[in-house]
Amino acid sequence: MHASFHFYDYQSLAVTSMTLQLTLSFSLSHVSGVSLNMAHKLVQVTLCLWVFTSLLLPSPTAGLYRVSLKKQRLNLNRFKAARIAMSGGGMLHNYGSSDGEVIPLKNYMDAQYYGVIAIGSPPQNFTVLFDTGSSNLWVPSSKCYFSIACYFHSKYKSSRSSTYTKIGKPCEINYGSGSISGFFSQDNVEVGGVVVRDQVFVEATREGSFPTFVLAKFDGILGLGFQEISVGNATPVWYNMLNQDVVREDVFSFWLNRDPSANEGGELVFGGVDPKHYKGKHTYVPVTRKGYWQFDMGDFLIGNNSTGVCEGGCAAIVDSGTSLLAGPTAVVTEINHAIGAEGVVSAECKEVVSQYGDLIWELLVSGVQPDKVCTQIGLCVLNGTRYMSSGIKTVVEKENMEGLSAGDQLLCTTCQMTVFWIQSQLKQKGTKDTVLNYVNELCQSLPSPMGESVIDCARISLMPDITFIIGDKPFKLTPDQYIVKMGEGITTVCVSGFMALDVSSPRGPLWILGDVFMGVYHTVFDYGNLEIGFAEAA
Repeated sequence: MHASFHFYDYQSLAVTSMTLQLTLSFSLSHVSGVSLNMAHKLVQVTLCLWVFTSLLLPSPTAGLYRVSLKKQRLNLNRFKAARIAMSGGGMLHNYGSSDGEVIPLKNYMDAQYYGVIAIGSPPQNFTVLFDTGSSNLWVPSSKCYFSIACYFHSKYKSSRSSTYTKIGKPCEINYGSGSISGFFSQDNVEVGGVVVRDQVFVEATREGSFPTFVLAKFDGILGLGFQEISVGNATPVWYNMLNQDVVREDVFSFWLNRDPSANEGGELVFGGVDPKHYKGKHTYVPVTRKGYWQFDMGDFLIGNNSTGVCEGGCAAIVDSGTSLLAGPTAVVTEINHAIGAEGVVSAECKEVVSQYGDLIWELLVSGVQPDKVCTQIGLCVLNGTRYMSSGIKTVVEKENMEGLSAGDQLLCTTCQMTVFWIQSQLKQKGTKDTVLNYVNELCQSLPSPMGESVIDCARISLMPDITFIIGDKPFKLTPDQYIVKMGEGITTVCVSGFMALDVSSPRGPLWILGDVFMGVYHTVFDYGNLEIGFAEAA
């Protein structure tokens, strides 16, 4: 534990000072027998002192630099394409990778919130996605000739900037199914009205032709993660804002407006927080691993029932670069089942339940450890062993997967999920027949690789709340908050805001809290104290 100090409440201090002084003046006029005229003079003097004191005390919003965020309504086709990308049909996540040149969290098709920055002198404007899941700044270069995506976006022209400095070092950022390549340059960058001098950034000369960047509403990306995951070890914009003393506090904060009818998309504030953006007090949790804004999360509840997935703790990442919530497949499947989301009927899943359900039940009841069950029944036999950690399946390291057919891998994975589901129901003292029937139903709700998680909008009021336990406090999402609505009127389509994402140990199990969560809870990124704070958004 460590003590940390957060933002001064200057307004409360000034008002309290005024109240005390007025009370003192009123008491003097009665207790000491001072004339009414003298009392009035005392009050006037007190008011003058209060005004003078208020002028000396900084405003709670002084020294804050703001970026107004624009919001784009989600489109069903783009949303499905995004989910395909996340499920492996497109860009791949690399959360467990130790390769410093691979930036994870690169599914941007469903990103909604963007802001404007300027680069160079005179300034050249770009719309960028502010992404807490990466650390580099890149924009398209005027030297990008052969990528379709560059023709749809603003391009940086170094020849038009008097503050440009050539670096020229080549750079490539890999995204699984494609990459962005270019070279490093240096120039002044204006963010939220403040100029960051001599910022190193990437001029992208080739962008993947997959839809992510062709259809994106943003020109580039401004990373707000830690330098540990910066490609080329380039100093992030946020670090330079601190190094150049242009902000009052080592803090930035996001307020995302989830009102679909509002013109204002939200606000990114550098240098502190705006009290108008939240209600109550923030709950702070320490950053557990620099790179992403990562912290330890407690339990995860569907309705009032614990899933058991995070009993031993789960890692979680706050990511402004995605709209969704992502978590372990087995848990997302339970959520889909609870909310009636349509999924893919998995023949493999039903086969495992039908052929091995009774045996899995007996092994678990007899005390066999969950991570040994699938190995003992012969569905997970390989060089090493597939195993389960903290009650949820983890993905086998790549070297252990070699030699297994795709079908064998699928059966092994399905077995592990079945073990998790049965183990979870055992804790709730369900009977064998009831549990196996429930697990068979879950097979119907496995997240679709095509993103077809459409639900009946009329059932939203009947769906359960979803609760994350963070810092020993519950952070609840109601169905209206975790169901994503697209379109208007009779064309409205409702889809689940949850996606499946399995991350290998020791990084997993892992949750990604995107805009669906950040829109409900105002989020503070405290670099000085290495903490993340959450409070109800205003």
